[in-house]
Amino acid sequence: MALRCLLKSPTTSSYISKICGFRMHGTKAVASVVEEHVSAILRSEREDEEYADVDWDNLGFSLGLIEGMKAYRGEDGRVLMFRPELNAMRMKNGAERMCMHSPSVQQFMEGVKQTVLANKRWVPPPGKGSLYLRPLLFGSGASLGVSAASEYTFVVFGSPVQNYFKEGTAALNLYVEEVIPRAYIGGTGAVKAISNYGPVLDAMRRAKARGFSDVLYLDAETKKNIEEVSAANIFLVKGNTIVTPATNGTILRGIIRESVIEIALDLGYKVEERVVPVEEMKEAEEVFCTGTAAGIASVGSITFQNIRTEYKVGDGLVTQQLRSILVGIQNGSIQDTKGWVLEID
Repeated sequence: MALRCLLKSPTTSSYISKICGFRMHGTKAVASVVEEHVSAILRSEREDEEYADVDWDNLGFSLGLIEGMKAYRGEDGRVLMFRPELNAMRMKNGAERMCMHSPSVQQFMEGVKQTVLANKRWVPPPGKGSLYLRPLLFGSGASLGVSAASEYTFVVFGSPVQNYFKEGTAALNLYVEEVIPRAYIGGTGAVKAISNYGPVLDAMRRAKARGFSDVLYLDAETKKNIEEVSAANIFLVKGNTIVTPATNGTILRGIIRESVIEIALDLGYKVEERVVPVEEMKEAEEVFCTGTAAGIASVGSITFQNIRTEYKVGDGLVTQQLRSILVGIQNGSIQDTKGWVLEID
């Protein structure tokens, strides 16, 4: 397995300046190698702590990226990542489900680390966004048949981004899709694969044309229970109880989802992971979505069968409490007592 860093122009509209990748042949792996001229470039960039020439206040999130990982810059200038080993393990588990060879956890972590170090100038200033990282594994062997590939390529794309939703930090307005399901029992709903996102693009397009932020999907079997949003998990708040659909094979076990559950339990909330009937949304006081791209996003309303249910949003609520703690841990302003944060240096 060879580690390659492909240099790209830092002036491209996508801001992708470097890509680090591994190439795998079956189950064999050779020693990772970084060319000396690339190493020299990386060393020189590590010594230069200046920011890239970017309008940090108007980054947006317009590259089509769905979910991945983020590198944050703390107030003290450190570059931090949030639980990257879970991303590595998720890719490994997902690759097994899809009959693909994947990098080891160590190789994944090294590729991500080198990408961040090579693009350190592109990590936005504190509070201005993050460096979004998109690890990608795809079959690159010479085969046209319906079978597993003989060779796979692992690459890591990076780009500075701000908010995933165009509303920014404003509350989202969701639409419940009753016809198109996101995933089926026995399928790949729990795998971080493109097969979970391509099929929902039409539903998203139609909902956004009607002024909604995103789509909330129902289970494929009964169409009576909520599952998740297009690229985020969903939570309902009712008093001291926080409810979220159980990950039963059709729902992605999001890393932010798992972290929010743990933070909520530490704060004394009761968390229920179970089947959530769509009608139960009417009983919620607050609703929020979680995801690497979305972070923790407040939901202001959900429309189901032309009936709009509105929820509390703003300061002093459970959603804001959870968001403040999560963001504080991610950017280093709150002490990390759980070992979730990795400093990249």
